[in-house]
Amino acid sequence: MSAKTVTTPSAESLAASARAAKADKRGLPPVHLWNPPFCGDLDIRIARDGTWFYLGTPIGRPELVRLFSTILRKDGEEYFLVTPVEKVGITVDDAPFVAVDFEAEGDGTAQTLRFETNVGDHVTAGPDHPIRVERDPQTGEPSPYVHVRAGLEALIDRKSFYRLVEIGARRDGWFGLWSGGTFFAIIPEAELPQ
Repeated sequence: MSAKTVTTPSAESLAASARAAKADKRGLPPVHLWNPPFCGDLDIRIARDGTWFYLGTPIGRPELVRLFSTILRKDGEEYFLVTPVEKVGITVDDAPFVAVDFEAEGDGTAQTLRFETNVGDHVTAGPDHPIRVERDPQTGEPSPYVHVRAGLEALIDRKSFYRLVEIGARRDGWFGLWSGGTFFAIIPEAELPQ
């Protein structure tokens, strides 16, 4: 019987595995189909503002951040980078992505909102990509999110949220947004400033 070679996961090994898995393919890797062994936690952290850190230092290469974002998976409440051969835990301060801009088309119930994330994903809000808002219990400060894929959300940045509020609508006692034929409630009308 031969001894197993134990490797310590690193950002470099993950990037190499992710590139190999994605070679000659379009779209996102099928991370939901991969079930490699858990290799431990890696010192990668995604800050609330969408900055990715490795060993406490911001990752300065946008193409590497994009590559890592394509192999990100959420299992329960934990986040992992997954390749066909490795699965490592990472830390996510809030949401793994940030919606940095959006385009609105149409009006009222026919309106669609198409978001762009900090890693280049595009998603149209609707039944499969809902918008939700959490409010801080002490301050009432809203934190708006849009679902991107497979349980992964993007925090909608402040400038985009202010723009969204400008095109909001009222329905059944709520102030919210229409997109993809769905109304997303943001705040009860009674709590709107007068």
